[in-house]
Amino acid sequence: MSQNNSNDKAAMLAMIEKINEVSGFDPTPFAVDYTDLATGEVRKRLPVMMQMAWFRMKYPEGKIAVQVTPAKDCFVATARVYPKYSDPVEAYLAEATASRGYLADMPSVSPREWAQTAAVGIALRNAGFGLQFSMAGEDFEENAPNELGMTENDAENKAPQSPIPEQVQTPQQEEEYTAMPVAPKELTQEEKLQQAMAKPCPITKFSGKTLGEVLSLDPGAITWVATKFKGDEELTQAAKFICEYAAQQATA
Repeated sequence: MSQNNSNDKAAMLAMIEKINEVSGFDPTPFAVDYTDLATGEVRKRLPVMMQMAWFRMKYPEGKIAVQVTPAKDCFVATARVYPKYSDPVEAYLAEATASRGYLADMPSVSPREWAQTAAVGIALRNAGFGLQFSMAGEDFEENAPNELGMTENDAENKAPQSPIPEQVQTPQQEEEYTAMPVAPKELTQEEKLQQAMAKPCPITKFSGKTLGEVLSLDPGAITWVATKFKGDEELTQAAKFICEYAAQQATA
């Protein structure tokens, strides 16, 4: 019986892999391993850049529209995926929303850019680009941002209160503590890629779009920014990183 179930599952997974199938393209080699923080299980995840490339191959005239709005202590990004750039606003294939806040241990990560990249990855996953993997797009962070703006006191007031017997507290001598200096966390390659992809594109033709969005529209534009654009060294370095990362993925 278990053997039959296993065969049935394999057959169903094979059907899922045919969703958004593009002749000659297999996203499997581009999937990366990530470890579930709760279970320690190693799973597969498809990077957002590869989802975007896959989407562009499937829908050459497609469009990814992103809107970002500030909220309390975070940015909220909404991404919509369209099969054609001329489709009406409400005629989208899939939609997703993601919010990201500032992380003290990752001060160089822009919450606005992070939210935008996350929303795009989830929207593409909802559209079927990477459903055969455990998680397509960006994995969820360990601690969710406080999107409701609740303080600890607010949370305590909303929690059911139980009577606590009054106790007489005796003064205690305060202990002196010292803190070890915390070294800044080094970003992973994927985190660096997310930052680079979320940088604004300096090309007039693509005004208002990020390098990640332009990558799916015109990969040659990213090469131009990396090799010929001189207006902003940070943008140039971001474009170079995207090109180098893509080259590494292609030769891996």
